[in-house]
Formats: sequence, structure tokens, C-alpha cells
Amino acid sequence: MTRRITRGFDPAALKRAREEHPNEDLRRRAEVARLAGVGVATIQQWEAGKKSPQVNLLFRVAAVLGVPMEQLVPIPREQRYLRDWRVLRGMLESDLAARTGISGSSIGRLEEGSAALTDENANRLAEALGITATEVRAAYDRARNRAVGAPA
Repeated sequence: MTRRITRGFDPAALKRAREEHPNEDLRRRAEVARLAGVGVATIQQWEAGKKSPQVNLLFRVAAVLGVPMEQLVPIPREQRYLRDWRVLRGMLESDLAARTGISGSSIGRLEEGSAALTDENANRLAEALGITATEVRAAYDRARNRAVGAPA
């Protein structure tokens, strides 16, 4: 189980969202960090591309800045894997497990494409992620059929 965003995060988009914020106070890293409950150094490392953000913490920063996660993790809809959808909703595997009644380990295997996706689980995931079961299946299929060694 990873809590970190493993694909698609754009450090420059985060920095831009902060530096171009209409509220001058929210252009300051320290103020964003305070309101989001994360460290100033953490945001600095994310913006510099030195560290990958933890999903739920980036979600809080995005909320403070008033930007959608899609702006900070710009993966086109037709290229998203199941994990990408979860990340864009600001959820950890454990959060998605709690919302769906699917175990966290099963969520991880489904995101990797290493477990079979049932219709029941596709419907549960769709409801929790706010997408259609068809989109869940397409995202699952993309992860399952990705190149050898590519992260899911």
C-alpha cells in the first residue's frame, strides 16, 4: 500500500497554483502549510519535485488553494488507472476500502490489475469514486494491460 502519489503529480502546477493565487496571503508557503496542516518544508520539497506528496495531504493543500486535484495531478481521463481516480479524490486505500466495504489489500490488488474485478466491486468503486462502472472497468483494464514494470 502506498500513500504517496506514484504517477502524474506536477510540482510546477502546485507552485503555480500557490504563486498565482488571488489571495496574496495564500501565495506564502507558510500560510498554505498552516491552513492545510502540513510542514512548510514538505510543500517546498513537493514544489521542487524532491518528494512525492502523500495523497490526503496534497488533497488538503489543493482545498486550501481552491484548485481541483486534476490541476495538480493532470492525468487525462482516458489514461487514468483505478489508483489515479482514488488519488484525484484525495483518498488513501484505507479510505476507499471503508467507503466500499472492499478490503484494503483487495483495493491494492485491483489497482494493480492483479485481482479480478467483479461487477459488484465495480459498482461499489464507481459509487465511491463518483464515476460510472464503465469508467471503473476501463481504468482497471488500463492498469491490468499496462507495460511491464510501469507503475499502476
